[in-house]
This record gives sequence, structure tokens and C-alpha cells, in this order.
Amino acid sequence: MTVPNPPPPPFAKGGSRVGGGGISCPFKRPESVLVVVHTAADEVLVLRRLRPADFWQSVTGSLRWEESDPLAAARRELREETGLGDGVEVVACDRVNRFPILPPWRHRYAPDVVENVEYVFRVCLPERRSVALNPAEHSEYAWLPRAVAAARVTSYTNREAILRLP
Repeated sequence: MTVPNPPPPPFAKGGSRVGGGGISCPFKRPESVLVVVHTAADEVLVLRRLRPADFWQSVTGSLRWEESDPLAAARRELREETGLGDGVEVVACDRVNRFPILPPWRHRYAPDVVENVEYVFRVCLPERRSVALNPAEHSEYAWLPRAVAAARVTSYTNREAILRLP
């Protein structure tokens, strides 16, 4: 489901501010980024998560509590998960998804939080690049033709983002 300009999601009540401008909260923030990396030859980078087993995705990650800019979070996640960053243009797709948080992951969020807001971005590279995976998150990667990548990813919002690439 696409929401043009959604209101901010409900955040955990009781999160406390700490020194240095950072925010301490025991729960994940229910806002995330999705970054689809693709080539001019219509190949898409997909990453295999360590957990759950056989879960394939594009670059994704939650905004940190102190982050206010989804684009900055997208750049951070791209660098953390693939090592890509310098000289790479991250483009906002002007698409925001709102979806329910599935029960197996709901414990990571405040008790009253049941949905996530996801900001969609893309990166177009002239050709495939080797990536440096974060071994704490992913076990392998593959460059796949667009249709194959869309079929491989687990998330329907990820699938939609891949199929909507220019």
C-alpha cells in the first residue's frame, strides 16, 4: 500500500533522551528505508540475510532514533550493508509504504506499534560491482535480472520497488 505523505508513525512512549543529542529507547523505530541497487543492464543486487534463513532482500534498515532524514539513513544503510557509498547517487523514488509488522518481529517494537513506514530509494550503477557484505547481517549476494530478483525477494514492498525501477 502506498501512502503519499503519511503522518509520522506512533513511536515508543517512554523513550528517553540521553546526553549528546542521541535518543535511547529499548525498541526499534518503526520507520525504515529500502534501497534497490541496480545496473544500467537491468540487473538488481539482492542480499541473503543470515536470519531468518533464505530471506532475500535489497538494502534495508531502520532509521535510528536520532536520525531525521530518510535519505541520510539510506546512505548509511547502503554503506553498512554493501560498502558502497563514495560516488554513488542515492535517489528518492518518491514512494512511501506503510505495512503491518509481522508477529515474529513485533517484539522489537513498542507494544502499541503495529505498522512500519518505509521510504524507497534506488541506486543505478553503470555495471555490477563487488560488494562488501556486513557479515553480521548477510551471508551472500547476487546480481540478478530484474524479474528473477523480484521473484527472489521475500518482501512484497521490495518486489514492487524492483518492478517499478525505471
